[in-house]
Amino acid sequence: MGFRDGSVAERLNMPTIRGLPVPTIPLHEQRAIASILGALDDKIELNRRMNTTLEAMARAIFKDWFVDFGPTRAKMEGRAPYLAAEIWSLFPDSLDADGKPDGWKGGALSDVASLNPESWSRTSYPDTVDYVDLSNTKWGTIEAITPFTSDDAPSRAQRILRPGDTIVGTVRPGNGSYAFVSAQGLTGSTGFAVLRPIQDIYREAVYLAATAKENIDRLAHLADGGAYPAVRAELVAATELFAAPESLFTAFSAATSALIDRAEANKLENRTLAATRDLLLPKLMSGEVRVKDAENLVGEAP
Repeated sequence: MGFRDGSVAERLNMPTIRGLPVPTIPLHEQRAIASILGALDDKIELNRRMNTTLEAMARAIFKDWFVDFGPTRAKMEGRAPYLAAEIWSLFPDSLDADGKPDGWKGGALSDVASLNPESWSRTSYPDTVDYVDLSNTKWGTIEAITPFTSDDAPSRAQRILRPGDTIVGTVRPGNGSYAFVSAQGLTGSTGFAVLRPIQDIYREAVYLAATAKENIDRLAHLADGGAYPAVRAELVAATELFAAPESLFTAFSAATSALIDRAEANKLENRTLAATRDLLLPKLMSGEVRVKDAENLVGEAP
């Protein structure tokens, strides 16, 4: 190599390196590139902030209806209705001796969702899988989906995921490895407990109950196992959810589905925006893509 010298221990010839040509980008183009990439980052951050608001709204409704029993308490205290009349009428007028709405029974997610309903077998395993693992699933967002062939897929890539499923990490559950599944054709790690609602009307309630902060804290407290504390998937399915009438779950789904769906659309858009940003950066720096063309591309981005 012409850039090395030294007989025993080769070292780089610094004067030679200093003389190597280094491509320079005019300052105005550097600023334009930074502006383009910054616009993509701004869109991603805006979606993240919007999702924080959307999820907070859905969780507030869930807590009011199924944890605090707000409408029933308001009726008992003679306060004015704060929900539409047809929804207000679905709530009992009083609480029973156990502190829950009259007529409601104790229950759990296992009453309204199937646990780990589908897994690949050796004979059914597809040629390729789009894999979701715990490390790339954080606080409601699947941050990365990794394609594998059947020969290269990790041994834990077994759980078949369907849109509407809720996945909750059972290994170190306090890390918040949970998400709502909205994409087709995903395969999850066996480190997830997969909850599949038995009816669509339970979709949002299952997700919000399973992933409530109080429940994640409960699972983290129950986890054991030394270096990799974990809980059994059955403990996730045992998460409390009172057995209200189906009509109330139907109303709850109608009230929250648009919030959850919009948040999921924003997450998909963010993955697209991030991929666009990561693709553009080296191409802009090398001149393979012109700044003007990149500006047009970013302007057309969702």
